[in-house]
Amino acid sequence: MLGAKIPEIQAALAEAELDGWLFTVFQGNDPISLDLLGLSGRALITRRCYYLVPRQGEPRKLVSTLEPAMLDHLPGAKGLYTTWQQHRQQLELLVRDCRRLAAQYSPKNELPTCSRLDAGTAELLASFGVQLATSADLAQRFAAVWTPEQLESHRRANVHLHRIVREAFALVADRLRAEQPLDEHAVQQFILGAFDRAGLHTEAEPIVGVNAHAADPHFEPTAATAWPIRTGDLLLIDLWAKEKAADSIYADITWCGVCAAAPTDRQQEIWSIVAAGRDAGIELVRSRWPRMPIRGYEVDDAVREVIRRAGYGDAFIHRTGHSIGTKDHGQGANMDNLETHDTRKLLAMTGFSIEPGIYLPGEIGVRSEVNIALTAEAAEVTGGEPQRELLRLLA
Repeated sequence: MLGAKIPEIQAALAEAELDGWLFTVFQGNDPISLDLLGLSGRALITRRCYYLVPRQGEPRKLVSTLEPAMLDHLPGAKGLYTTWQQHRQQLELLVRDCRRLAAQYSPKNELPTCSRLDAGTAELLASFGVQLATSADLAQRFAAVWTPEQLESHRRANVHLHRIVREAFALVADRLRAEQPLDEHAVQQFILGAFDRAGLHTEAEPIVGVNAHAADPHFEPTAATAWPIRTGDLLLIDLWAKEKAADSIYADITWCGVCAAAPTDRQQEIWSIVAAGRDAGIELVRSRWPRMPIRGYEVDDAVREVIRRAGYGDAFIHRTGHSIGTKDHGQGANMDNLETHDTRKLLAMTGFSIEPGIYLPGEIGVRSEVNIALTAEAAEVTGGEPQRELLRLLA
């Protein structure tokens, strides 16, 4: 939470020549503010509240008289408002000595994960003479960096996921050999049961797709939409989870297999290209970390170039990877030069996925996903070595 980090934040503000960092909260508008202010999970945030960390001096708060204790757990002087007129007056007073102010704002919405400040509040701040600056680098530094304990929780979760995904593929193999029916939804439910037995939590259900369903990167099997899994199918499983303890870190992996003794030439071709792209991303990070700075878009470029050269650039329709944190998609740099141009530097004690895919609608989709944790010394692929070959379920 923010309180213990205030001296470090103020040093970062001075380094960036910023007068302060403003957190604005209304309902669930800003996950970065909610997390850092210790408000995540609060059901009643029905009125606007603000927290300002200035470059020097004591933090300041502004809260509604209807929810006066909203920020009492944080240090700083408190201002109150009831009417809309008081709200404007008190907000202007809150930012009175701040001309360059960091906020969850991204110019032209370049980084949507850090573009949470609404246009109306931005206009109001501008009317007070405030010049907004993006908090993207600050948010990564103070909301995405893991503790050593969190790193260990990520490693443990990743070991569980690698075991569970193999168990799921083994279930499919057993059912196919026994000629017993099984569909995508049943495999998804098996994985959720395995999560529960392992003490894991997930914010969304895993992806299980065969053939053309695997060509939808975010396919969600339900009892109504699930296809049966049959001999010869290509099967993709994407699963993510974390330990249930507070502040645990997610792991997120994707594996693929074929429901046969060996893949077809087409299945093998697509898999080999995806795996080569994945490995190019891993190699870029490993070869440069920690000696040289790495920016998110550079990892995406390295992976995407492999797939583009193979003739499937148009079929790789999402970023290469995402930040990982206490939520599956964290607040750090994404490996992205497609959906956004992410110029943030990768930081020590953060983690992210590398997960290229090729998606051929009406045919098949293949994705291979690993997680990388950056320590001060090395770039670690967590959970074990990446999947090297398509699993052959009937070999």
